[in-house]
Amino acid sequence: MMDRLRADLTDLMLIPGLSGHEDRVRRHLAAALAAEGIESRPDRMGNLIATFGGDPAAPSVMVFTHMDQLGFIVRKVEADGLIRVERLGGVPERALASQAVLLCVGDGRDVPGVILNKAHHATQPEEKFQVLKTAGIVIDTGHGTKAAVEAAGIRIGTPVTYRPNVLPLAGSRIAGTSIDDRAGCAVLLDLARRLARREAGPTVHVVWSVQEEFNLRGALVAAQTLTPDIAIQVDLMLATDTPDMADRGEMVLGGGPGISLYSFHGRGTLNGVIPHPSAVRLFEETAAVRGIPLQRSAQAGVLTDLSYVQLVGQGTVAIDMGFPMRGSHSSLEVCDLADLAALADLLDAALARIGPDFPLTRDGGGT
Repeated sequence: MMDRLRADLTDLMLIPGLSGHEDRVRRHLAAALAAEGIESRPDRMGNLIATFGGDPAAPSVMVFTHMDQLGFIVRKVEADGLIRVERLGGVPERALASQAVLLCVGDGRDVPGVILNKAHHATQPEEKFQVLKTAGIVIDTGHGTKAAVEAAGIRIGTPVTYRPNVLPLAGSRIAGTSIDDRAGCAVLLDLARRLARREAGPTVHVVWSVQEEFNLRGALVAAQTLTPDIAIQVDLMLATDTPDMADRGEMVLGGGPGISLYSFHGRGTLNGVIPHPSAVRLFEETAAVRGIPLQRSAQAGVLTDLSYVQLVGQGTVAIDMGFPMRGSHSSLEVCDLADLAALADLLDAALARIGPDFPLTRDGGGT
């Protein structure tokens, strides 16, 4: 299982898919599902949905994760061929200078570039500790003129991502581009294969969503169509096992999947999730029965598209599940494949426990 997760995640991280431009990722996932005999369908927004029918008396479930990644949009091409961009999503400006990027003009035609960094020898003392802001970003593709850049297919509006990269680390750990949330995509691909072989359980809609990094848009559209009773969102959880994160919690890489007990963004978007007690009890009891370690998270500054999906229809039994990850939104993020494998096991086992008597009210879930 770990080998297959590694292969799936590696393939997915090497496919660029800026928010709003996820088509290559969706097509890859659809082909992977079709190779297993699993039908899937896109919606108008670009989400990919695979439905596994089940007991009509049981609550329906939507398990979802996002396909997109953050990056930039070209806003201007200078006469000398240098390119200026706008930020799309929570790109950390302090990690941008000298990064390699990919300007996505078409499969097989993408153009590599680099975010220029001022020569160290010409940097003044007062500049050495200044962060390059988005407005100052200049990308060099080597073309030298605006005409040459445009001849390569680059225009205003061209999507730009970190250059896709995969870096195997020791043991089961891996670094790469867009582990957020291609790791979630790989986990749900594994889950879909399991659901295709099951003999019983609730109706489950597995959704790979779009535009999460652009104001949490895609999953809401899918939920409005599917109207699930239960919504389970899969994404990263902040690993807090490095010196810079030690005071933020107790989430460690390799310590198993995570359950979020509280999230709140608080930075412009006043939204978050307090999970439904029925869902909390489901995952805690399943983890205990199956002997799967389950880590707990409560974070401010974090937001997922479950924040809006939980409000669909009469409201959903909503919960965020995930995997520990280091270096969120950096060009190289880090996770442990063992955590992904355990998360897939937990999701599969938890879904099998949802029957007609599953409590949808908060009182039914206990406290």
